[in-house]
Amino acid sequence: MQLNHAQRELTLKIVYYGPGLSGKTTNLRCIHARARPEARGRLLSVETHEDRTLFFDLLPVFFTSSTGFKVKLKLFTVPGQVVHDATRRVVLQNADAVAFIADSRRGAAGENNAYWRKLRANMRENGLDVLQVPVVIQFNKRDLPDAQTDEELEQARKRGGEPVVGAVALRGEGVMETLHELLVGAWRNLDERMRLARNIGLTEKEFLTHIFQQMDLKGTALESMYPPSGGQSR
Repeated sequence: MQLNHAQRELTLKIVYYGPGLSGKTTNLRCIHARARPEARGRLLSVETHEDRTLFFDLLPVFFTSSTGFKVKLKLFTVPGQVVHDATRRVVLQNADAVAFIADSRRGAAGENNAYWRKLRANMRENGLDVLQVPVVIQFNKRDLPDAQTDEELEQARKRGGEPVVGAVALRGEGVMETLHELLVGAWRNLDERMRLARNIGLTEKEFLTHIFQQMDLKGTALESMYPPSGGQSR
């Protein structure tokens, strides 16, 4: 988190991490497409023949709070290929929350586990407390025939303390719900440590409402929670 009192700006960083082709870039593209044009920045992507995302995608979503703080939300993906581990460490620096995008197919379990272990190691190398920085696990590709069952996902939820979301990112299913879990976790962690509500006068409800009222939530579990606002983001 970057908190600039002089310029009255608060910036949060969310990182999407996981194996190659698990759906990290698809998540960001979906979020970008669902955001109002006036509430989103340019989606930046570097693609090569080696990997779909060589460096990162950047999505700045911004609004101004009722107390005059400009809040920016930056979303990044890391490259998936094993050879880009050093880049993944760099992108993870100063993350306020991490989405681990896993492939739901049973055959991908070994790779998911390897990347999960590497995520924890990379977080520690960056000085990120693995017990403090919120991590949300998204099991993507739930529509494939060899995907794990709902019962198996429920077992995964019980094994760890992280929120688990099922998704079909290509269809936009579970994408906004994953983002919501990330932002709830990030806000609560930062508010506990930095007393944001008290110090800058921005509550969790205002924070989440400002962001998700700028999104097209049709067909998601969030639609009734954040009815669209007629106002424009600033």
